[in-house]
Amino acid sequence: MPQQKDIVKIAIQMPGAYPQLIQLDQKKPLSAVIKEVCDGWNLAGPDNYALQYADGVQTYITESNRLDIKNGCILRLTKAPGRCAEDLFKGIQSSDSGVRCDSLKQLASVSTDVTFAQEFISRDGHSLLVKIVEDANEAPMIMTHTLTGFMELMDHGIVSWENLSSVFIKKIASFVNAKVADASIQQVSLDILENMVLSSHSLFLQVNQEVTLERLITHLQVTNQQIQTKAMALLMALLQTAGDADRQELFAFLAKKNLRQYIYKNIIHSSGSVGDEMAHYLYVLQSVTLNHLEARMRSPLDCYSQDQREILHGLRQAAFETESDNSLSHERRRSLCAKEFKKLGFSNNSNPGQDLVRTPPGLLALDTMAYFASRYPDAYSRFVLENSSREDKHECPFARSSIQLTLILCEILRIGEPPSETGSDYHPIFFSQDRLMEELFCVCIQLLNKTWKEMRATQEDFDKVMQVVREQITRTLSSKPTSLELFKNKVNALNYSEILKLRQTERLHQEETLAPPVLELKERLKPELLELIRQQRLNRLCQGTLFRKISSRRRQDKLWYCRLSPNHKVLHYGDVEEDTENPPIETLQEKIPVADIKALLTGKDCPHMKENKGKQTKEVLDLAFSITYDVEEYSLNFIASSRIDFCLWTDGLSVLLGRDMSSESMRSELEILLSMEIKLRLLDLENVPIPDNAPPVPKPPSNYNFCYDFSQAEQ
Repeated sequence: MPQQKDIVKIAIQMPGAYPQLIQLDQKKPLSAVIKEVCDGWNLAGPDNYALQYADGVQTYITESNRLDIKNGCILRLTKAPGRCAEDLFKGIQSSDSGVRCDSLKQLASVSTDVTFAQEFISRDGHSLLVKIVEDANEAPMIMTHTLTGFMELMDHGIVSWENLSSVFIKKIASFVNAKVADASIQQVSLDILENMVLSSHSLFLQVNQEVTLERLITHLQVTNQQIQTKAMALLMALLQTAGDADRQELFAFLAKKNLRQYIYKNIIHSSGSVGDEMAHYLYVLQSVTLNHLEARMRSPLDCYSQDQREILHGLRQAAFETESDNSLSHERRRSLCAKEFKKLGFSNNSNPGQDLVRTPPGLLALDTMAYFASRYPDAYSRFVLENSSREDKHECPFARSSIQLTLILCEILRIGEPPSETGSDYHPIFFSQDRLMEELFCVCIQLLNKTWKEMRATQEDFDKVMQVVREQITRTLSSKPTSLELFKNKVNALNYSEILKLRQTERLHQEETLAPPVLELKERLKPELLELIRQQRLNRLCQGTLFRKISSRRRQDKLWYCRLSPNHKVLHYGDVEEDTENPPIETLQEKIPVADIKALLTGKDCPHMKENKGKQTKEVLDLAFSITYDVEEYSLNFIASSRIDFCLWTDGLSVLLGRDMSSESMRSELEILLSMEIKLRLLDLENVPIPDNAPPVPKPPSNYNFCYDFSQAEQ
């Protein structure tokens, strides 16, 4: 008796027959299962049949993969792979072109299955396909099916690519090089050549010799995206497989033929979107090209190199108009050079080369600084001279900033990292510029100076500024700008204040305080918390506050005290002595019933501010408020000692008058209380994603017969 875990319930189909529902015993030999199925349909010769999946990838069922069959799977009874391979092998050799075409078409379809591929290759079927290609006597459609079937068979790795003849390789290359050829044939031929190149260095040499690179570049200019993608794949395979010398030669040729411009025009700016496969190849090209800078990035400055010393001194001379060196003594010249290198922002001003010994960025930092100084001399001079004239603590050091910025750009552009097999994060801007690294540096060093001023930074803030600049560059590049001008506009618009706003928004999103359910919860909590703030304001008015009277001569000469009665119905006030802290309510002789208060006035609308119009400072205006009572002929005028007291009293008086509180203090306190309350309520939901919408309420059941009546006594 088979165990339940070894039994799988499946359906088996066959064209023209009623499906069988069987319980497949995984311990029983597959041949015995097929015999039982054949017996069920009265089919003779069970050895000529096999099972395969009916849906999806129609893989043959074998003893090695049968355990993948799950309950509910639908299988199909079909020809055994050996019999199928024999039939197709004969069909391909038929004298009838229609039979050959149908057989090759079916071969291209079933060759994806490794079981069939093994059977077909064991009959030397792949050699038959090679001969068809070498003879090249077939119609384009038959040739397409032949090449597709061959590619599918080779994908299984049963036969080595190195076994192929040079005649075959030349014939495949001729399909790619042909100016007029069937697009399907060219597409599969490009795919075959790519696999050859990636399989061995000897095949790389043959393909590199046979394929015309100019034709590959021409394939990138067609509108057929599949041809574009396969041509790009072959180009990247050639670049990645080539040795250093061959790679340099290939890059030189592609640069001469303006490959970058063709990609920018025909792929980046094409009417269709860039597919995932093409995005990967663009990423690989970007990565391989930028990695040319790795050698400079990992090379420290050589203090004994005359050329490198001249570049350093060229930076100094481009920034400062100095006297003729010949007219100065040796000591005077050294002193002047050290002073100017310090102004340039080098840490080691007596030997600035020491700043460039660290790798990365090494000599690449020197290259970027020299490029900026020569390409944009006005911007370079303005940067250096502007910071030379600032106070020492606020000057932005050009050299130190440039070295760090070059390192940041190397990290962002991943210079020195080999391209990953799955990466697709390319920058469209890379294909718009011949010297992306240097041009990005020129834009970003000026951005750095701008950000430094916006942050009012000092030397101690250097790392903070560099973090902000890194964020500005990263955020802008993530928006995929397609040109340097667009990048420049976007990165300059993303100033320091915008970065702070974005950080705040992202922090709130991380805390899920901006999720729709949380926002709804906030709205429900607001009334309760506003009532809490109202009670606090009224309690504060009941405690009372000491105010000063300001005379017309602007002398602060008298003190008076005002407080609300415990029943919130009367305001008591009166003059007090200097050392009085909290006078009893009985000692305050004057009073105003709250019911008689007509209005609350603030700032320049207050009567005591109007009397001294033009004489009051903005500070006093911001602290002044008044209440009018009776028939608005009388007013009680206040000048708070601080902004906090002003907010407390204006809020409290607004509550007494039945109005909404509007002070900035109230808004701040409400936000704090809401934040605390939300965090407390969400404690149990930590790491649990909150959906934007509430789950739908299920429909009520059609009947309630499932209810149990507990009132019935058990029998």
